[in-house]
Amino acid sequence: MASYREALDYIYSLTDYEKKVPYCYAPEFFDLSRMERLLALLGNPHRRFRSIHIAGTKGKGSTAAMSESILRAAGYKTGLYTSPHLHTLRERIRVEGKPIPREAVASFTERLRPLASPIEGLTTFELITALAFAYFAEKGVELAILEVGLGGRLDATNVVTPLVSIITSLSYDHTSILGDTLAQIAREKAGIIKAGIPVVSAPQAPEAMAIIEEVCRRKGAELTVVGRDWTWKAGEANLEGQWFEAAKGGGQRASGRFWIPLLGRHQLINATVVLAAVEKLREQGIDIPEESVREGLRRVRWPGRLEILSRKPLLVVDCAHNVDSAHKLRVALKELFDYQDLIFIFGASADKDIAGMMRELFPVAGEIIVTKAHHPRAADPHRLEEIASALGYEVTRSNGVDVALNLALELATPQSLICVTGSTFVVAEAREAWFKRSGGRMPECDPR
Repeated sequence: MASYREALDYIYSLTDYEKKVPYCYAPEFFDLSRMERLLALLGNPHRRFRSIHIAGTKGKGSTAAMSESILRAAGYKTGLYTSPHLHTLRERIRVEGKPIPREAVASFTERLRPLASPIEGLTTFELITALAFAYFAEKGVELAILEVGLGGRLDATNVVTPLVSIITSLSYDHTSILGDTLAQIAREKAGIIKAGIPVVSAPQAPEAMAIIEEVCRRKGAELTVVGRDWTWKAGEANLEGQWFEAAKGGGQRASGRFWIPLLGRHQLINATVVLAAVEKLREQGIDIPEESVREGLRRVRWPGRLEILSRKPLLVVDCAHNVDSAHKLRVALKELFDYQDLIFIFGASADKDIAGMMRELFPVAGEIIVTKAHHPRAADPHRLEEIASALGYEVTRSNGVDVALNLALELATPQSLICVTGSTFVVAEAREAWFKRSGGRMPECDPR
């Protein structure tokens, strides 16, 4: 049998749009027929489990993690498929909360390879998705929570007919691929909506909501909107998590009071979306006791999102990778933390609105260090320095995340806040550098 390393080499030898951005989100690049053909050769494993399908710009991963945690607390054998990963591809594919074993990645890749080879244009993400579906089916998963990789309409995950479709917060991201208006982006995301399948949406800008409502009407899909059909109220918060109340029907029917160990008030919207989706599952006969909802929310874990790695100085990592998420991060830092000065370590993918992110974050910083992750899409620190300088910000350039972290720690006092952000890849390398430096338990990492 091939080794795990050999399996990864094959998986990444295919066309990988996580490392190479196509010119447009179109069938020339993304074609569901490839996915359908491969799954048919595998015996259509995606038809052997029920699913919840999640699209959106921000909050998909957190929403997926909370949904899975609740369903697992309710006694179901769960599958969770998310992307990208922080440290190892194994994080993307989980059964009952546990990452797929290395041996399973190797054996399933070996099984898939002869089936995949004749399919021209098959992508890395399509192969990983097929691997996840086959693994879920073999392990007897009852309910799988599936996060869209990119867009929705042509995404490899969009071969399923779920019990409920979820659309989280939409904002500008991947505009060269999905479109440069919220309406265009919303139409691509709304591509996951299926005829007669209930939809739950987070609050959206009017132009995005109009598209979602239009698609739901056309497909006869009942739409539940958080902020209209469900409301939430923030409660006490500390550095361990936050309380909130949620209610259906504008407060006419209370759902209850809940605790989540996730930071940032934006997570309360995601949690309320999950509560609304749970109700839709219950309407279809899925037994989810109220205590399982509370327990699942209480136990959820989603690293790299407003995650505190150190208290003195405060060291926080957050995968904010577009302008909207940078804004939410800035608001959360001000609301949650008590500090004397703020040091940003910033690195971003080259295809992002880097200037927009800098405008959100840099005005509140005392020191700014720009850096680069070991990833093909990462923007060069010289380019980041040029953009920052044009905006009037003085920065320090570092060619490695580990070097940037060491520099920030030298500059910091016990009352400082160091925040690492800009991309998932920068956050991952910062976590690894911190655990290595502090003697903490290192996460398992794939070879680079």
